[in-house]
Amino acid sequence: MRAVKITLLALAGLLAGAVVFLVVADWLNRPAPPDWATLIQRARQYDVRIKRDTFGVPHVIGPRDADVAFGLGFAQSEDDFVTLQQVALAARGQLAATEGRKAAVADYLVHFLRVWETVNAKYESDLPADVRKVLEAYTDGVNYYAALHQDKVIRGALPFTGKDVAAGFVFKTPFFYGLDRVLLKLNSPENSNTVASLSLEGQDAFLITHQPIPVGSNAVAVGPSRSADGATRLLVNSHQPYTGPVSWYEAVLESNEGWHVAGGFFPGSPFMLHGHNQHLGWANTVNEPDLIDVYKLTINPANSNQYQLDGEWHDFEKSDAKIRVKIWGPLVWTVHREVLYAAQGPVLKTDHGVFAIRYAGVNEVRQPLEYYRLNKAATLAEWRAAMALQAIPSINFVYADEKANIGYVYNGLFPVRQEGLDWQDVLPGNRSELIWRRYLPFDKIPQIWNPGGGLVFNSNNTPFHAAAPSDDLRPQDFSPTLGIQNNMTNRAWRAMETYGADSRITKEAFRAYKFDLSYSTRSDVAQLVDEAIAIDPGKNGDGSNLQKAQEILKRWDYRTNVANRSAALAILMAEPVLRARTEIKGKPQPPSQSQIIASLRQAMQTLTAHFGRLDPEWGEVNRLHRGGVNLAIDGGPDIYRAVYGVKQPDGTLSAQGGDTFIMFVTWNKAGTLTSESIHQFGSATLDQNSPHYTDQVPLFTAMKTKPVWFTQAQLGGHIEADYRPGEREAMSAAKR
Repeated sequence: MRAVKITLLALAGLLAGAVVFLVVADWLNRPAPPDWATLIQRARQYDVRIKRDTFGVPHVIGPRDADVAFGLGFAQSEDDFVTLQQVALAARGQLAATEGRKAAVADYLVHFLRVWETVNAKYESDLPADVRKVLEAYTDGVNYYAALHQDKVIRGALPFTGKDVAAGFVFKTPFFYGLDRVLLKLNSPENSNTVASLSLEGQDAFLITHQPIPVGSNAVAVGPSRSADGATRLLVNSHQPYTGPVSWYEAVLESNEGWHVAGGFFPGSPFMLHGHNQHLGWANTVNEPDLIDVYKLTINPANSNQYQLDGEWHDFEKSDAKIRVKIWGPLVWTVHREVLYAAQGPVLKTDHGVFAIRYAGVNEVRQPLEYYRLNKAATLAEWRAAMALQAIPSINFVYADEKANIGYVYNGLFPVRQEGLDWQDVLPGNRSELIWRRYLPFDKIPQIWNPGGGLVFNSNNTPFHAAAPSDDLRPQDFSPTLGIQNNMTNRAWRAMETYGADSRITKEAFRAYKFDLSYSTRSDVAQLVDEAIAIDPGKNGDGSNLQKAQEILKRWDYRTNVANRSAALAILMAEPVLRARTEIKGKPQPPSQSQIIASLRQAMQTLTAHFGRLDPEWGEVNRLHRGGVNLAIDGGPDIYRAVYGVKQPDGTLSAQGGDTFIMFVTWNKAGTLTSESIHQFGSATLDQNSPHYTDQVPLFTAMKTKPVWFTQAQLGGHIEADYRPGEREAMSAAKR
């Protein structure tokens, strides 16, 4: 017994020693606290006012662009400081130190993609002084807020720097065209010989019941020839998660140096990413051309640190990724992981081979430059010149302006590749001629300008259906090496059946089509429901119940209004089938009858168990929760009024993404600008005590909008607060 006690004491001593070691090691490695006095001193160089309108939207007004950027950083910190800090930590590859193991992969990818090697090498050389000044002023605003609210600071997150902002752009952009999915697929042995399934083929699953919510969007521009009143109209309608680092934040900026914009910003971005300025505007949707190539490397059997290229052995470039991972409570452990680089790009070692990745925009740091120039463009020529910088590697742009110009750009950094190869296959890694080094110039990429039909649109579909049929681009005019997607979404079909079918679109119709609630009869959902209806219930056991379900499906009008009594069964039946179909290698395959029956029965069971019937109203199932607000919401997955829900224990779907920030922009026949917008929640992202935490939810669920008070004259009678950064904190301190 004594020996056992001694052993236990020894183990306890070892454990205590390990804990002490971890604490000491973490203490030695933790970042030094910011110099708060210096950060406060830096803030004194800026002259800016923040005017909050009656919806809490910040209107940031100052003499210089730098002043406005500073004010935006401060205002955004007031509303979403936690997310801003997480964005900074993620861009540095330091998020796991606070978020734990779940963030370690993202931290490794920062090293894998050489984000900071790129930023440190090119920040001063590739970003002009005026751009760097804006980035650094923005971070000065965030840092000033932090200095005044030190109790809200996450350890190691501050100070925020201009390089952090640049790194955020470098890190995020490849994932908008699917780099993360390529890396995940490469870790699956069944996909070791092809990456064709990694590009967008067919229709993606339209409802994901776990994070992340699908990233989609709608964008439409209509010219005077298609408008009943001769106006030029633009719809800005990106589908994003409701919260997090790629959720939308609305602001209006105005400087005396010509930077005057209204629209959507991401946390950590000082530039309006889509919306409008005084003269023009644009909307974005995600596109997925083939911008990623995978090379299988031949490894030297005598030296695993070498790969073959053109008959010779070459050493990998090697570095060490140091990743600090939160273990428990305050305990953080530093993990070391090797990072390899080949001539093609970063290298991934798997159980079925060693692969190098080459992706569009590698080593590119100029995204802030392009967005800044787009923000300040006053004419179509200036806007196109900004796009011609080709620093943004993907994303569709739909454009409109005060001069009645409209256009669509299937934007991408398209590699100039050797003809005759299937670039969606895994490529041999031992041939240097397959390592592309140039991109197609901007004027050669797919785009449509001022089409005769007066319409351009995109809903994450092929660019070959982006206008009236007579104005569409032709596939034969573009090399197959560009890997241009050929898919259609339900939203694209409905755009053609609404905007595309109306030759004289009124203001009211333009809005109504945006909030369209229908599935097209050409959609995958409609076709799947038709297949379910055609099943013989007598041959599949329990035929009477199946027949009842089929009767409900027969009555469905393919709409997703909250009162609809067939939508719940149809969507809950279709979702798992279509989601599973995208997981099949290659092109989506038709679902089997057994899959459809199994999914239909599961939907029947869910609805009966939670709602007591097979046909509850869609609004009973489809809900938007925010604080104490719990409302029914129209729309659904891949509907033009897009709502993506996560299943809850009570059987409901809680909306987590889809329609978020929406903007309608109009230039009338005389070129006069007006705009309206709506946000799914409100400007106060985190403060549940603020009226702006939920004040836009009722409007959003009712599919209504609010005015955008773009000019100071328009804002005049709608100001809720008017202050300089730090004033409110000083007044609060004085009262104490």
